[in-house]
Amino acid sequence: MRIYGLQQDSIVDGPGFRFSCFVQGCPHGCPGCHNPDSHDSSGGREMTVEEVAEQLLGNPLTDGLTLSGGEPFAQPEDCLRLARIAHAHGLNVWSYSGWTFEYLRDQGTAAQRELLEELDVLVDGPFLLDQRTLALPWRGSRNQRVIDVPASLASGDAVLRPD
Repeated sequence: MRIYGLQQDSIVDGPGFRFSCFVQGCPHGCPGCHNPDSHDSSGGREMTVEEVAEQLLGNPLTDGLTLSGGEPFAQPEDCLRLARIAHAHGLNVWSYSGWTFEYLRDQGTAAQRELLEELDVLVDGPFLLDQRTLALPWRGSRNQRVIDVPASLASGDAVLRPD
């Protein structure tokens, strides 16, 4: 998988101590993105899913995995494998995406839908500079939603996670 960076013990990418995997490559190119160097799909470095998983599982204090980027849904197969490893070890899995829940559910590829179905939480929607905020937990702009994925898939509508 193509990696922009890995962050152990993040406290800003979801609750608890998180292992944040920032993938390389993003088709959205949101103005004001906090990781603009992650947009180029040929940047970053190659790592195997197993190498990333070894780091993920190397800290017993880790509460969960956060897939960020770049765009995790641009590398759905590798992100799915990593999410499954995290779940197999009792970790929760969050992901950020510039695509919405509805887009991924209804128009995403089969691999993107599989990744969506493996998530506990999705923070969806593009970063919008004119809606930037530091006041809302887990997101960078007001348009973004923090979605309980299993509840949303069960109900057919996006179910927001309480802050």
